[in-house]
Amino acid sequence: MTPLQYQKQLRLLEARHLMVTGAANAEAAAWQVGYESPSQFNREYSRMFGAPPRRDIAALKTG
Repeated sequence: MTPLQYQKQLRLLEARHLMVTGAANAEAAAWQVGYESPSQFNREYSRMFGAPPRRDIAALKTG
């Protein structure tokens, strides 16, 4: 894993944590971890976790 990939992974994990705890919605979490484009955030989040943020967080909260 390259340093850039590691940084991206940390940012996405932090965004996921913010959303699961209710501290932020997807757009706010994206901004807080440094993404300027919500669409880029959604794309990279889906790639890493296998589902878009809203669906992933809903599944985590129910299951």
